[in-house]
Amino acid sequence: MRRLRAPLGALVAAAALGLGGCGGGSADSGSVTTVPSAGAPQQRSVVVSTTDGSFDPEAVYQEAAPGVVTIRSIFSGGGLPSVFGGGGRSAAQGSGFVISDGGEIATNAHVVTDGEGGGGPIHEAKEVYVQFADRNQVAAHIEGFDPNADVALLKVDPAGLDLHPLRLATNEEVKVGQPVAAIGSPFGEDRSLSVGVVSATDRSIQSLTRFQIEGAIQTDASINPGNSGGPLLDADANVIGIDQQINTTSGGNEGVGFAVPITLAARSLDELRRAGSVEYAYIGVSTQSLYPQLADRLGLSSDVGALVARVVPDGPADAAGLQGSDQKIQFQGQEVSAGGDVIVAVGGDKIASEADLPRLISRFDPGETVTLEIIRDGQTQSIDVKLGQRPAAGG
Repeated sequence: MRRLRAPLGALVAAAALGLGGCGGGSADSGSVTTVPSAGAPQQRSVVVSTTDGSFDPEAVYQEAAPGVVTIRSIFSGGGLPSVFGGGGRSAAQGSGFVISDGGEIATNAHVVTDGEGGGGPIHEAKEVYVQFADRNQVAAHIEGFDPNADVALLKVDPAGLDLHPLRLATNEEVKVGQPVAAIGSPFGEDRSLSVGVVSATDRSIQSLTRFQIEGAIQTDASINPGNSGGPLLDADANVIGIDQQINTTSGGNEGVGFAVPITLAARSLDELRRAGSVEYAYIGVSTQSLYPQLADRLGLSSDVGALVARVVPDGPADAAGLQGSDQKIQFQGQEVSAGGDVIVAVGGDKIASEADLPRLISRFDPGETVTLEIIRDGQTQSIDVKLGQRPAAGG
């Protein structure tokens, strides 16, 4: 997977000349200055039409584009000459979108931090600048970021700005095949539009930690470096996701892009607004997916569920007595963990796939007790687990 921020090679010249334009990539947080729009490069948008008259890309663009912003982040270290003062710095550019009249902006956490996944330490950018559709460019403050959902909340002073908040979809069932539009700044091409369809839902994608983002939206709408943090929109210009990463072998779009679902992002934004950080419940197991043929091979009474491969020592599941695998078998050319518990329901909700377990656990708060329905030694039983707080480094 490749995150969609790109280095800002032309940033130094633009800054030295006082230009408002910037090149493609991710962003960071920072100081406060207003940059006039004079001298900025011409806005260019790429519009891809569909044959279905029920979806009007131009209307979606006209409705949403004024609320989409380009974000430029300045980081400590790197090779940029010190036109900003101090030692050399690196910079990157990404996208975002306005979510309130008070100056709140949503984007990806990796746009305004140096997080790349794997559970290592994450540092905020030293400065973040936001450029609006009317070419006003102002400094933004990072209100908080959520590495588990790859979501960040920025804030700008709204005084003197003409803000256009986008609508977040609520209770919308995203369906495979529905048309979507992505707006962002790929390769520095501000507020470019691409369209496509939802290719799949309920994907698992990499976060900035060792935990996965569950329920991600896959799309074939063209997404490239610089699109990070921009909105994925439905036919009514409602935001259904935040464009986050691509699966690529060439470094560019290959028709497999992913977005953080707005249901997860909205929860994250609410917590960042309230507390500046987001806590997630943690159960402390690693699992494998169960399917009918494997269930027959293992002699299980259920053909769906999550096979517990490993229980994290001293974690919540371990404290509750959950049992992991004690043997490995080869089945259909794969190594399968066998002999452990099989989780078939969480709090009364059945598990249909392995990805359902983290999704269902995420509905709870750290410290809450949840009842799991498990199969152990061929018998179904219930076990209560007091959930912990997800560790920063994963596990």
